[in-house]
Amino acid sequence: MICVSIGRTRHKMVVLEHRALAERGAELVELRIDWLSRMPDFSRLLADRPTPCIVTCRRKSDRGRWRGTEDQRLALLRSAIVSGVEYVDLEDDVAGQSPRYGETKRIVSHHNFDETPQDLEAIHENLCGYDPDIVKLVTMANSPSDIVRMLQLVDQAEVPTIGFCMGELGVVSRMLCGKYGSPFTYATVSTEREMGPGQLSFDIMRHIYRYDEINADTQVYGVLGDPISHSLSPLVHNTAFRNQGINAVYFPFRVPRDTLPKTLEAYRWLDVQGYSVTIPHKEAALEQASRATDAAIAIGAANTLYQEADGSWTATNTDYEAAMASIRLGLEQHSPGNSDLSGRKVLMLGAGGVARAVGLGLTRADTGLTISNRNSERARELAEELGCKHIKWKNRGTGFYDIVVNCTPLGMHPEVDETPFPVNSLREGMLVFDTVYNPETTLLLKQAQERNCTTVSGIEMFVRQAAVQYELFTGRPAPLAEMRDAIREGISPIRPY
Repeated sequence: MICVSIGRTRHKMVVLEHRALAERGAELVELRIDWLSRMPDFSRLLADRPTPCIVTCRRKSDRGRWRGTEDQRLALLRSAIVSGVEYVDLEDDVAGQSPRYGETKRIVSHHNFDETPQDLEAIHENLCGYDPDIVKLVTMANSPSDIVRMLQLVDQAEVPTIGFCMGELGVVSRMLCGKYGSPFTYATVSTEREMGPGQLSFDIMRHIYRYDEINADTQVYGVLGDPISHSLSPLVHNTAFRNQGINAVYFPFRVPRDTLPKTLEAYRWLDVQGYSVTIPHKEAALEQASRATDAAIAIGAANTLYQEADGSWTATNTDYEAAMASIRLGLEQHSPGNSDLSGRKVLMLGAGGVARAVGLGLTRADTGLTISNRNSERARELAEELGCKHIKWKNRGTGFYDIVVNCTPLGMHPEVDETPFPVNSLREGMLVFDTVYNPETTLLLKQAQERNCTTVSGIEMFVRQAAVQYELFTGRPAPLAEMRDAIREGISPIRPY
């Protein structure tokens, strides 16, 4: 179950928001009465309530907004109990001053906003001594092992325990705690009103991660990177799981630079079945694998780690395969039945990680590849590795090419008015493939369409590389159309979540 925290300054808005949440499917809400600008009136807040409630009043020392005295705060919590609220949240240092009364259930809580202490078990044992119906233990995650220790505690607890970690590193534990027996987790009404570091919105928890469907048998997958909060991979993969009725969930794992080895070791306990890998870990992922595909070795980087039957990791790079499929799709659109790349003259813009994967595919397809990059030295180095030509950036529009591939970020949101290629060098019949996927139709593609070029957007490559990963993870054909719709939803300026 997801408990949605309501923090508003006016009673009227609390009541209205509570009703709106119930209509959206919320089953439990937390009333953060410390946010109210006036003393709480429980006759208004609890009358005709559409869902069960938790009453919580956090002090400033607990990162709350309570401005009154401690005696007033404790009196309010007792008043909520007398009013018959379903749950009341009592911090461990005051739980002994508020004895059990009536049918109200006691959540005895402890928060640490700085770290996840080594003595978690002792803290939990102390909380269990205050006559709780539910223990709530929330700490700040500073390492992957913090998340694992917290979830192990939840898994082993005899008293029902809500346990997760705060912060960006701890986001995953807010969702995984349900797999290990947490009675519920917490979400905020919207991303604009975060009640705790790393808290997600109700809609994201419910619709993208399907929290209420996570159970002990749910398989876990994820994407490793830093930064990672912007990633659309969770939306795409979770959409595919839902479409095919697979009991699995895919999370964003933030992994700071140079911490990949110990992160993978710590997460063994989570039994993660497969990872997508993004910046800055693609080279390190290759080093952590027991085996690697030819493409990953040739590129020198992996964007996928998947488990073999013996539990070891195999590394591969699905960008290579996805880029070639996307380019051939464009050729097929232009000339049905003629998607052969051999002998075609190709200009590739960029010399980064994606360009390395795309360039390898193009050279292996026996194209006449030329590389151009704003940093000419990097273009020269990549061209020497791949055995192809390179030209200076200022000369990129002077040649005659059948295909132009953009592997630079030029034109990516929010810099949508930029283009990496001169419009006057676009000619009718040319294939233009832009690996940028947000926006779907970049300025480069708009101008190419106006010049009667065949175009392929970066959405094709993004979806196809994710689809190959999905098939490696699950052994099933990927639902391409649904994944494509999901990425379009994710980059839409009007998102439902």
